[in-house]
Amino acid sequence: MSRRDSTIKAARRRRHHVRKKIFGTRERPRLSVFRSNRHVYAQIIDDTVGATLVSASTRAKGLQMPGTGNKKASEIIGETIAKQALGVGIKCVCFDRNRYKFHGRVKALADSARKHGLVF
Repeated sequence: MSRRDSTIKAARRRRHHVRKKIFGTRERPRLSVFRSNRHVYAQIIDDTVGATLVSASTRAKGLQMPGTGNKKASEIIGETIAKQALGVGIKCVCFDRNRYKFHGRVKALADSARKHGLVF
């Protein structure tokens, strides 16, 4: 097994460890975070029907941010997703950090979403 294959396998294992405990319902959907080297993406998902209710990313047009792959951009995405969710009537979510540790950009997004009205 090559190094890349083992890295992908370890990431998949971490993702399953997180997702086996989290399931988004209609009353409490799942806030899923994905981060790449350049961008940050967030979605609020209802797993009972498999639908994305609200989404935000640093690739969206119209958002003013200093960069796209830093903490400041994550804070802006957290604020954006919280405002959109409250606009649709979603107040409580369960946080899916995917396979990432809860620090840095992921923590900045979560803290910003909490600050702007989402309850985890």
